[in-house]
Amino acid sequence: MIEWVSLNAGVRPVPRPVATPLVWATAFGGALVLVALHNVFVGTDRPGVALAGLSLLAVALGLCARFTAAPGTAVLCWLFLNGFAIPPVGTLTWAAPRDTFWLASLCAAALVGTVLARIVHARAAYRRVTVGQAPLPAEPDDLCAGD
Repeated sequence: MIEWVSLNAGVRPVPRPVATPLVWATAFGGALVLVALHNVFVGTDRPGVALAGLSLLAVALGLCARFTAAPGTAVLCWLFLNGFAIPPVGTLTWAAPRDTFWLASLCAAALVGTVLARIVHARAAYRRVTVGQAPLPAEPDDLCAGD
């Protein structure tokens, strides 16, 4: 008789990261909500606050994402920051020093979140690993007792 056995049986030492499209969809929705709240409560004259909020969003998303999701997360957050958090609202612009800094900051935030998650998961997995008990060596007297 054939018995089907799951190959994923057992405890995984490190949890699997969330799929990249789901991370990007969350970045899209989260950035939209954050920039909308920023525009209502702070206004478009202080983009530093929006950058800080979007950086925190990128770190939070990085905690459950793969490394390959970091650049896309940074670009999505930057699109909302550039398009809707600074005047003229609704128009993408490129100011080389400012936008390069913003993109680098958002990408670094996403990577920091991912690296932090990997370190925490690796430490937890290391703590879960148990060392088996080695058999005790025989005493010299026990070896001669059979004579």
